[in-house]
Amino acid sequence: MKLHELKPAAGATKDRKRKGRGVASGWGKTAGRGNKGQKQRSGGGIRPGWEGGQMPLHRRLPKRGFTNIFRKQFAVVNVKDLERFEAGSTVDPEALTDTGLVNGRHDGIKLLGQGEIGVALTIKLNAVSRSAKEKVEAAGGSVEVI
Repeated sequence: MKLHELKPAAGATKDRKRKGRGVASGWGKTAGRGNKGQKQRSGGGIRPGWEGGQMPLHRRLPKRGFTNIFRKQFAVVNVKDLERFEAGSTVDPEALTDTGLVNGRHDGIKLLGQGEIGVALTIKLNAVSRSAKEKVEAAGGSVEVI
């Protein structure tokens, strides 16, 4: 068998439905759209959520909760991720971006305490959890919140 001999299995492909091509096709005249009305017109139809003028579901349901527009979105790095740095090096936002641990848009970087660390590092980040600070200092490093 050669590439030019390949073809789909019998019955695996069908011709597309050619609507609006004469009465004899079975899909002529109204082309399966029915008679008159918004959905029959060219470009017609209704947007998602429209309920014919009835109050839509998304407006009938009560609104709950509160959205803080001043919320800060922190990128998260765990202590176990810092093993890739050499002992004595400084870990700051630029270093984390260069190594690929942090990317995208964020308001700051927070160090969390998941995992263990065995190298002494100087860490300068926007936020650090208590457990992460204890683990870094136990390994001989230091933590500074910038």
